[in-house]
Amino acid sequence: MTELDGLYALWYREFKVFLREKSRIVSSLFTPLLWIIVFGGGLGSSVSLGGTNYQVFIFPGILTMTILFSSIFFGLYIVWDKKIDFFKEVLVAPLSRLTIFAGKMLGGCTDALIQGALMLAFGVVLGLSYTLLTVAFAMIFMLVLASATVSIGLVIGSRMESPEGFNLIVSFLVFPLFFLSGALFPISNLPSWLSIFTVLNPVTYAVDGMRGVMLGISTFPVLLDFGVLLAFAAGMIVIGSIAFSRMK
Repeated sequence: MTELDGLYALWYREFKVFLREKSRIVSSLFTPLLWIIVFGGGLGSSVSLGGTNYQVFIFPGILTMTILFSSIFFGLYIVWDKKIDFFKEVLVAPLSRLTIFAGKMLGGCTDALIQGALMLAFGVVLGLSYTLLTVAFAMIFMLVLASATVSIGLVIGSRMESPEGFNLIVSFLVFPLFFLSGALFPISNLPSWLSIFTVLNPVTYAVDGMRGVMLGISTFPVLLDFGVLLAFAAGMIVIGSIAFSRMK
């Protein structure tokens, strides 16, 4: 088996698992839709954003949330694979650890992008209109974010022995990343102490970039958003590759 064959086999296995779990697809979309319809609709009736509908305003943030949660929790599959000894068989295969990491990461990114694309289509219901360029840029932002957060999930999953431990660690990580990203509120008028956390949060640049691409509203230049997000993804991929190379 060549490295390329192994890469494809690992990616295809993750993709098939995702397609078989119909309930996972439904549940991954239910929560974001609930945020938009209930939270966005309820709070939107009392929030003024200079003529921008609140549900529309938070949509790029909820889209980012879909990618963030689905991709980082993908690392849980590593934990389950270790419990059934499947991952041990993968590690002894004639493949480099980098290939194993890349195959898992690409599988997780594919799963997240499918869910993101389904959510993106829901934007039409909210009155958003897309051009091919808008869709392309949004998908690129989602891919880069998914690459980073899948890598984080895989790093955590490679170190955890139980699903409970994984869920605990990830919950402490994803909720601050989401709530401090400006997904639900503008970050331009925040108190200075809170602004520090939002500026240091890499997910902020994913939300801001997606909002800039889709709505033409952004705090930072879209190229800056993309550059920061790309650097974050590159760093996480390197860390993930190192973590897998040290697995026993």
